[in-house]
Amino acid sequence: MRPGRAAGAGAGLGALTGLLGVGGGFLVVPALVAVLAFEMRAATGTSLLVIAANSLAALATRGSTTTGLDWGVIAPFTGAAVLGAWDGKRLASRLSGSRLRQAFAVVLLAVAAGMLVDVVVRR
Repeated sequence: MRPGRAAGAGAGLGALTGLLGVGGGFLVVPALVAVLAFEMRAATGTSLLVIAANSLAALATRGSTTTGLDWGVIAPFTGAAVLGAWDGKRLASRLSGSRLRQAFAVVLLAVAAGMLVDVVVRR
């Protein structure tokens, strides 16, 4: 692993996240697998740590804008997301690395198709 390559990939991901307003696993996992040659299982775990660090940094810089948050939505959403993450880990342990990559590719294509339909419909 070369730190310069990792820093370059991180800077590129940060720029895309800032520009597009998306990031997380949709960008981190492919970068870790394709650019840094991570195995799929290691990439998913590493991406979660990167996402957590980015989220904490964003929360710290935007702390003053947290007034008026609807905790009635945030709390159940967060709780359900945690439970879903546990279920996802359990399912991932049953799949091979190649199957995980295939599933990830299908999800990415579905999201891309949904975004394309949204853009076309909104025109």
